[in-house]
Amino acid sequence: MLLIHGGLWEDTGADFFWRRTGIIDGLSERGLDVIAPERLRRATDWPAEARHIAGATGDERGLTVVGGSFGCAAAVRLALDFPLVVGRLVLAWPAALADQFTTIRMRAGLSRQGAHGATLDALLGDTTLPGASDDELADLAIPVGIVPAVPPDPLHVRSTVDALLRLLPLASELPGCPEAPRPEFPPYREAFLDAVTTFSAG
Repeated sequence: MLLIHGGLWEDTGADFFWRRTGIIDGLSERGLDVIAPERLRRATDWPAEARHIAGATGDERGLTVVGGSFGCAAAVRLALDFPLVVGRLVLAWPAALADQFTTIRMRAGLSRQGAHGATLDALLGDTTLPGASDDELADLAIPVGIVPAVPPDPLHVRSTVDALLRLLPLASELPGCPEAPRPEFPPYREAFLDAVTTFSAG
């Protein structure tokens, strides 16, 4: 299983997102081999993220890939650009820019960190999920499990989940929970791990 952590031009890493939350250990205890690479720092677009992550998978094929938050955009791009690597996909708490205020806030925050022009457009976009067109999502013919954020927030809105369920041909909704790094997550951890493990097994 390949885990792709969240964050966008932040210091959030795999250790913070997956290990400290008990997800890596929990999946390992359920018999899964886990790969949790660091995403590309300061990526200029999602294809660059996908190439970087693909390089961390070695010769692995047909992986269950779990993306968290903005890691969902990288996970989908990986599935589109490296289809042999990805056999099943879990989009946990998919992040997107669902309203104008959130878009302005994200663009301003990334601009302060040095992202400008084409990089902002490439990373944030104006589609259902950053990094992929709706037509590409509609052509993604692999099983996809979607974990809604509970409760939703401006980056992790219910409307994104609903749109993905409509667009992805083999999508199903998994039990919702708070995003893993949030302090509200621990009571949901076992249910999240069980859902991901069951989905991975098909």
